[in-house]
Amino acid sequence: MTRPATRSRRNERRATALVLLIGGLLFAAPFLWSLSSSFKPRDEVLDVPPSLIPDNATWANFARLVTELEFGRYLGNTLVVVALSFAGLLFNAMAGYGFAKFRFRGRNTLFFTVLATMMIPVQVAMIPTYLLLNEAGLTNTRLGIALPTLVSAFGVFLFRQFMTTVPDSLLEAARLDGASEARIFFRIVLPLCGPILAVQGTLTFIAAWNTFLWPLIIANDQNLYTLSVGLSLLRGQNSSDYGLQMAGAVFMVAPVLVVFIAFQRYVVQGFTTSGLK
Repeated sequence: MTRPATRSRRNERRATALVLLIGGLLFAAPFLWSLSSSFKPRDEVLDVPPSLIPDNATWANFARLVTELEFGRYLGNTLVVVALSFAGLLFNAMAGYGFAKFRFRGRNTLFFTVLATMMIPVQVAMIPTYLLLNEAGLTNTRLGIALPTLVSAFGVFLFRQFMTTVPDSLLEAARLDGASEARIFFRIVLPLCGPILAVQGTLTFIAAWNTFLWPLIIANDQNLYTLSVGLSLLRGQNSSDYGLQMAGAVFMVAPVLVVFIAFQRYVVQGFTTSGLK
């Protein structure tokens, strides 16, 4: 490679890095401002001109978040919903395995029907889902909050795409050795799905942690509110206490960032692998 070509590629990489840096700072700015404001006393939040670094940093806003709200109850409800939602990973994996490795009449039609449901806005399905759960007596329950998230068309699609990469010869060899279908799934197929489990697990956590509209609809009892719904009450009860509101926002965003950063490599790997087929 000639020297001008090498210099050109180096300049392209620098320009790309600069654009990504600027874009990253623009996206990070709102979170950094929320983080800064969450450590400021109430009066300092309204200072003009504003400062990014607090002059009198304090944990008071986070302490008030725990003491003045039913924070523990809201957090507990959210963790229960997250745990129940994680059970849906097994259902998604089973459905994806069936579509990928079993031959049955109407398989393709059923699979495309599942994919077609991805085109339906979530808001459109909320009223029918509410009516069904109301008939089943599951309104105002944690199970009712988590039930619609147990199986997702996108999750089934991801598992199906990934499982098509599992060699059929491996499964046939296990069958010849006398392994049952359940044993093949749990002892052979599922352990191979580590990357896609990380992807779906990350997406499931983010969706369950941030869920707002559905818990607000299905739960009339404030004791069943999730963290996102409970923290939204801050806008009414403490409409001018921006430091407290920013502390709530930081607490909602921080776990999502930590989980995504921790599993970022697996998420990229899972999406790449599932997109090969």
